[in-house]
Amino acid sequence: MTQPDSHSAVRLTKQKDWWRGAVIYQIYPRSFQDSNGDGIGDLKGITDRLDYVADLGVDAIWLSPFFTSPMKDFGYDVSDYRGVDPIFGTLQDFDQLLAKAHRLDLKVMIDQVISHTSDQHDWFKQSRASKDNPKADWYVWADAKPDGSPPNNWLSIFGGSAWTWDPRRCQYYLHNFLTSQPDLNFHNADVTAALLDEVRFWLDRGVDGFRLDTVNFYVHNESLEDNPALPKDQINSTIAPAVNPYNWQDHVNDKSRPENIDFLKRLRALLDEYDHITTVGEIGDAQRQLDIMAAYTSGGDKLHMAYTFDFLGGDFNAKYFAQKISELEAILTDGWPCWAFSNHDVQRHISRWGISPEQQVAFAKLSAEVLLSLRGSVCLYQGEELALPEAEVAFEDLVDPYGIEFWPNYKGRDGCRTPMVWEHEGGQAGFTTANRTWLPIPVEHQRRAVDAQTDGSVMHHYQDFLAFRTATPQLREGDIKIIDATDQVLAFIRELDGEQMLCVFNMSDQAATIELPMLADFGVAARKTNSTIAGNQLSLPALSSYFGVNAS
Repeated sequence: MTQPDSHSAVRLTKQKDWWRGAVIYQIYPRSFQDSNGDGIGDLKGITDRLDYVADLGVDAIWLSPFFTSPMKDFGYDVSDYRGVDPIFGTLQDFDQLLAKAHRLDLKVMIDQVISHTSDQHDWFKQSRASKDNPKADWYVWADAKPDGSPPNNWLSIFGGSAWTWDPRRCQYYLHNFLTSQPDLNFHNADVTAALLDEVRFWLDRGVDGFRLDTVNFYVHNESLEDNPALPKDQINSTIAPAVNPYNWQDHVNDKSRPENIDFLKRLRALLDEYDHITTVGEIGDAQRQLDIMAAYTSGGDKLHMAYTFDFLGGDFNAKYFAQKISELEAILTDGWPCWAFSNHDVQRHISRWGISPEQQVAFAKLSAEVLLSLRGSVCLYQGEELALPEAEVAFEDLVDPYGIEFWPNYKGRDGCRTPMVWEHEGGQAGFTTANRTWLPIPVEHQRRAVDAQTDGSVMHHYQDFLAFRTATPQLREGDIKIIDATDQVLAFIRELDGEQMLCVFNMSDQAATIELPMLADFGVAARKTNSTIAGNQLSLPALSSYFGVNAS
């Protein structure tokens, strides 16, 4: 038998590990492109716009849920894991999207929301019918306390108790999110087997991977013990808004359970039956995020990647970033992270990090460079490459139940979910021919539409830097070592196979100077820069960067 040459072996390895260092573009289907004039984005619309995504230079797309759903939580309440909701089209439309993406050399990842279903899913309809039907134990049911109150103190992340009384069974059922999103019982082997079958359906259809929603919420403590209260100095709003008392508990019993590891291993074993599949898990835990990420991605037998909320919140400053990177590197030995600054659940980072309007373009360019220079893979959120700020949505236009519940202190997620803007002139920014869109399109967004992104724009900067990253193995797959972090400047080295690159970022809105002894070894700029070097000192304008390589 002829042995493959070394170049073939490298290509095969790269194909298998395509996700390592990949850049994944998140598409929120309701808001990307409407093809049928109903004011809501759909799968055909996405297919029509895939050339744009490929031209950015990303490796893959991640599609937020498009499954059959009553849309109480806009697709994250699934009533049929194998169906496409008519709002978005048909399975044939999905197949056509997948085929075109693959022709464009784009991998396709889809959301899997398996911690819970919609209360309209047939499984739950059967489960709630009686206490002795075949699916009676497929969800988390519990008797009331003697006084009729819920079984314990667990809270829903969307507000109120995590338990809702069901008069059919005269029991409470668990829901970590909306009352219409009952939690599946992962202690039931029939449930986990059924969920793996749902995953297999999409693997057989040809998808390249999965983003796993709320991956640390799968398993609960069967003893249903109360969650302890957090000490006040440990309370933070990383996972839920500050006005939500969910933050006051230490969630050791309702999520992030050690038993979850067993299911993740079973899931990985299924994925490994197929070629070149990847996973990225969403980890939502305010106290143990990095520990969970390490546990879920280590050993090569669980998740391929995971992301936390460290940079979906926090501060945009050098010391905070250096701290989080160092903490991760200390604990994530053989695991692989995935980073994001924005997504469909958080305020867009252009607004979240408090950037003044006149500095937003410079900030958007620098933040892209920082994100795309971190060790790990990256998720970009649609419109991020246009420097879109958070949209201001009036209360009467809100559709997000989370925002409606906690208004006005927390305005919900609608502000980051408004439709993509393609044309700076004309009606509805080229998103739809309808007179009204499902969420309003801000005027300031339309001014930043794709066709308004001329040379030197944020979009072109993303394209340019993505090409630079693709051509620079150290940035895609290299190790990272923090060199320094002043009040303004973050500096680290990326290294792969002995090749090093110095990355320095002035993350402040004022000019800065940093002293770096290794500057003599990295005096050749790998990219155009306005920085200046004098001896061991590097001077950087506000919101700027320097990428240096060895002169030899």
